Amino acid sequence: MKEPTTEIEIEASAVTTMLPPTASPHQALVERLKDYGQEDVFALWDELSPEERDLLLQDIENLDLPRIDRIIRCSLQSQGLPVAAIEPVPENCVSTVEERTKEDREKWWKMGLKAIYEGKLGVVLLSGGQGTRLGSSDPKGCYNIGLPSGKSLFQIQAERILCVQRLAAQAMSEASPTRPVTIHWYIMTSPFTHEPTQKFFESHKYFGLEPDQVTFFLQGTLPCISKDGKFIMETPFSLAKAPDGNGGVYAALKSSRLLDDMASRGIKYVDCYGVDNVLVRVADPTFLGYFIDKGAASAAKVVRKAYPQEKVGVFVRRGKGGPLTVVEYTELDQSMASATNQQTGRLQFCWSNVCLHMFTLDFLNQVANGLEKDSVYHLAEKKIPSINGDTVGLKLEQFIFDCFPYAPSTALFEVLREEEFAPVKNANGSNFDTPESARLLVLRLHTRWVIAAGGFLTHSVPLYATGVEVSPLCSYAGENLEAICRGRTFHAPCEISL
Repeated sequence: MKEPTTEIEIEASAVTTMLPPTASPHQALVERLKDYGQEDVFALWDELSPEERDLLLQDIENLDLPRIDRIIRCSLQSQGLPVAAIEPVPENCVSTVEERTKEDREKWWKMGLKAIYEGKLGVVLLSGGQGTRLGSSDPKGCYNIGLPSGKSLFQIQAERILCVQRLAAQAMSEASPTRPVTIHWYIMTSPFTHEPTQKFFESHKYFGLEPDQVTFFLQGTLPCISKDGKFIMETPFSLAKAPDGNGGVYAALKSSRLLDDMASRGIKYVDCYGVDNVLVRVADPTFLGYFIDKGAASAAKVVRKAYPQEKVGVFVRRGKGGPLTVVEYTELDQSMASATNQQTGRLQFCWSNVCLHMFTLDFLNQVANGLEKDSVYHLAEKKIPSINGDTVGLKLEQFIFDCFPYAPSTALFEVLREEEFAPVKNANGSNFDTPESARLLVLRLHTRWVIAAGGFLTHSVPLYATGVEVSPLCSYAGENLEAICRGRTFHAPCEISL
């Protein structure tokens, strides 16, 4: 396991330590804060102990004040500005399931495996969230959704990487001598999940991966602000802060010098996804091959909206001939959400964003620089813990899809929900996206794989409520199961493993 270095340094000489009770904060620091209108952070200075004063000074000195001030000003000023009208995504930007031929799929699969064999693919996992809504304070990736194997989300994803590495080595063994294939896994954590995530991987021996092929890095945090842009104090000696959203991955990759690390490893393409999708095809060779074949700067897997008013973000074109981007469902009025394409019969705005993305490394560098220059963040109105109790304030966030307006070309790749999208967001008992609903999606998909491979099932409960789980070490997407399954009977629920 490797931890990146960062460009952020603390000016320790500017931090005053163990001040006497009557001392004032460092005058130069006070003047700096006045320049940005944030001197109120010292409002309770006289009531603080020397130790608390140290903590407050350290907290402030750790801030990149010019950058944060720029973000606050640009984000507040952007509110209410007119935006270009949205249009449906052009048909030629989407590869739909029905239009793909067997030859296409085979070609892309081979292209993807070749690129993986050559070490050109890196994987970025967005894993900053805790399982709070699932009733757990652990990182969400540690969660066990109740599959027969009892595996966590992290283990399932790690084993998919192991499987793809093996498939790539096998596919290229005839063309060149067999050698180890390594997919480097970059895992973004938050201050809440960083240490427990590392310990979880260490205690599970990295699930069979080599420790040096996994790099953990921290997403950034930003101060929470009032509606007039003032810092909110969580305690008299600390600022209220929050993670900067999953779009903070771009700044975090840059500040941790991991974009340079990728380049040094020969990585040219980056697969990026969220931790809470148990059906995610990590390092999908078919998607990678499609992406390379299209020659695009960015790509996204999409699923069709289940119904017009489904509360999901969708891909659109922003402005006449403009770039593809994602808008929230609230930006579509009822008539737009229900409008259909007369030629295809599909909803005009039907392509749902499910946080399954592919980028070139060159494009990631461009995005990291572009987002930093523009400094526009989304303002999320939330209840913020403060010295005055919970107060309504603003969190500054970027989203993973904020990158798409910077892309000279974006390709969309349709996948089926029942094959690649089983989110785990809410506790069992909720109406959707629960561990139970995700578990059933896995069991049903894998049951179809086993039957297609010539296997049989017995079950003591209705089949719609059970099924079999296929270990990712056996099969990535249903392939190579005949030798294991043909003619055999499995009693559900169970795991089929090597």
